[in-house]
Amino acid sequence: MTIGEESVIILKWHVFYEVNRLALMKATLTPLPRVLLLEPKVFGDSRGFFLESYNEKVMAELGIRERFVQDNQSFSTRNVLRGLHYQLCHPQGKLVRVVAGEVFDVAVDLRRSSPTFGKWHGATLSGENKLMFWIPPGFAHGFRVVSEGAHVLYKSTDFYHPECERTLAWNDPDLNIDWQLEREPVVSAKDTLGLRFREAEVFE
Repeated sequence: MTIGEESVIILKWHVFYEVNRLALMKATLTPLPRVLLLEPKVFGDSRGFFLESYNEKVMAELGIRERFVQDNQSFSTRNVLRGLHYQLCHPQGKLVRVVAGEVFDVAVDLRRSSPTFGKWHGATLSGENKLMFWIPPGFAHGFRVVSEGAHVLYKSTDFYHPECERTLAWNDPDLNIDWQLEREPVVSAKDTLGLRFREAEVFE
């Protein structure tokens, strides 16, 4: 292959990519403003699959222009419930996905000025469906593990600041989140001390 032929191929791929890059990620609106359910394009064959879990240009065109500064990963066993967490100062946006297992992921709107203040929305994320949940700053986040175990990865728009961390009660009666429980969940000692929604510090 000559340099000229190689250049043509690269140019054709560039054009194809620019035309189709939005098709690499499908965004579905949720009842909560700016909270999105994302479905990446999966390229699969007999060997396995490939997908883009993050592309700055694609995300920006979907309205996600925040800069991510930290990647986190957790593993939890069946019926573990983590949350509901947020940072009052240094608020974090989170792009959440599951690479193995399944969780029920929940976002709660804590922005007092929002028309959906105090409302929640949940989505099933799994290694099989490969969906991602974009939760912008101003929301509390938590999840319950549905499968035997789950590896959860998320990108964050700000660093962890323990002095800013707050916990909202996962079982708050005013929020009335349907965690799809079959029995009492496994919750950390810290999360059992989460505040009621009506007592919690929130965003303006």
